[in-house]
Amino acid sequence: MKVFLQTFGCQMNLADSQEMFSHLHARGAQLAQTPEEADVILVNTCTVREHAEHRAVSFLGRLAKWKQQKPGRVIIFAGCAAQRLGEKLKKEFPFLDIVAGAKSIDAFPTLLDKSSLFPPAQETLSPAQEGLTGYVTIMRGCDFRCSYCIVPYVRGPVKCLSSPHILQEVRQKAAQGAKEIMLLGQTVNAYKDGASSFADLLNRVSEVPGVERVRFMSPHPAYITPDFLAAVRHNPKIAKHIHLPIQSGSSKVLREMKRGYTREILLEKLAALADCQMTVSTDIIVGFPTETEEDFQQTLSLVDQAQFFAAYCFKYSPRAGTPAAQMTLLAEETLEQRLDILLNKVRDLSARAYTAQIGTRQQVLMEEENKGRSSNNFWVKTSKNYTIGSIVDVEIARADGTLLFAKE
Repeated sequence: MKVFLQTFGCQMNLADSQEMFSHLHARGAQLAQTPEEADVILVNTCTVREHAEHRAVSFLGRLAKWKQQKPGRVIIFAGCAAQRLGEKLKKEFPFLDIVAGAKSIDAFPTLLDKSSLFPPAQETLSPAQEGLTGYVTIMRGCDFRCSYCIVPYVRGPVKCLSSPHILQEVRQKAAQGAKEIMLLGQTVNAYKDGASSFADLLNRVSEVPGVERVRFMSPHPAYITPDFLAAVRHNPKIAKHIHLPIQSGSSKVLREMKRGYTREILLEKLAALADCQMTVSTDIIVGFPTETEEDFQQTLSLVDQAQFFAAYCFKYSPRAGTPAAQMTLLAEETLEQRLDILLNKVRDLSARAYTAQIGTRQQVLMEEENKGRSSNNFWVKTSKNYTIGSIVDVEIARADGTLLFAKE
């Protein structure tokens, strides 16, 4: 039995796909490289934006022909879009075999068994680790209720996995060759397991033999705490990069988004991260329904102050079922203009950030023989070849676009 994985969305979705595949692997499955050679297609979906959900559903529709070509083929539709759309998917796509919503990922083995489409599980060993980065989910769900966001409705409230479970998974991935561990959660730095905080977990993961670097996403500004900052400052294995979604630079808009912080709090958190020599990338939404020109200018000024080295910028997209979906949308022309202005600013800041790395020394984890990533998440090219998975200390000689070149 061969399984093809089609994943839409974020790194957490990639980790969820790997976890679901591990249960199929325990039932005798191997990974397929193409749909044509597969007996099973697992479609893991995203619904953060309407476009992402539409892509996943369109892909599912095209699988009708694939299934007809060979008797016994199986289609599993999983993840956030599956959670939102539910069993009505089977009415629209009668060839669909299993719907596994994001809230039921823990029950995925039971869904497989109840379907009678797969043999019983024979062993619990995970599939082999692929690549240098091991993705480890440490929590699921979100306790925030941002007015524009569908995620809490499709993933449910926060549920943290136990520290022993997480560390066991980290040890397994490290033993299979992972040099970098990426800890994942919707508000990952809100992690708590009894008295153990997220900072404690970062330090414990870094102590696992074989682990050279620890990353995480996606954090929330509310949980940039003193113990987290201390861990980042003093533990060299914790990457000096954070992807911190801010969404807006206007306190009024942030309040209406129900983000749980103000512009002033954001600036305090960003200053503390800068003191720890962390580079910061972010997510920003332009054109939230109540955003005025003044609000937008506040976002631009915060971006200037923060000096983000990268930002993912999006036009506001209403999601059915969220409070903000009832608000009156801004004109599309306004959205386009503001997005264009913001993107130009971000491109300029990014170019400056790369240039600013010239002359610095960087610890680079080699992902190819002559290319790797620094702790602060810049890609670095070397003239010499190194062992993949090794960490090399280099001086940056020049920058070209989104690539740094080492002096050797």
